[in-house]
Amino acid sequence: MIGSSGAVRVMVATRPVDFRKGAEGLAALVRETMGADPFSGTVYVFRAKRADRVKLVFWDGTGVVLVAKRLEDGEFRWPKVEDGILQLTSAQLQALLEGLDWRRVHEAQRTTTPVAAS
Repeated sequence: MIGSSGAVRVMVATRPVDFRKGAEGLAALVRETMGADPFSGTVYVFRAKRADRVKLVFWDGTGVVLVAKRLEDGEFRWPKVEDGILQLTSAQLQALLEGLDWRRVHEAQRTTTPVAAS
C-alpha cells in the first residue's frame, strides 16, 4: 500500500472537502483545485469539516485507491484551515493517521562517517 520508505510524496488539502465524494470526485478535486495529477503516485490527503475524519486518494499503478479513516476517540491534528496545500513526509503522514501531532516528527539528523577510529 503506502510505502514507509520515505519516497512517497504526500500533499494535504488544508481546506475541508465534501466527504460524500468518492475516489473519482476526490481525483477530480486534485486535478481541478490543486492543479496536480491524481495519477502521479502522490498521496493526496483530505479532511472533513469534522476533525475526526480523513480520506486519502492515490494511484497505486493499477487503479485509484481510496482510504477513509474515522477516529473513534479524539481528533486528527490538522494544519490551519486556509486555501492551499501542505506537503508532508511519509513519517508525518503516519503520525497524522495515528492521531498524533505530525508537526513533532522531524527528519533524522545525518551523521558524518568517521574516517578513522579514535
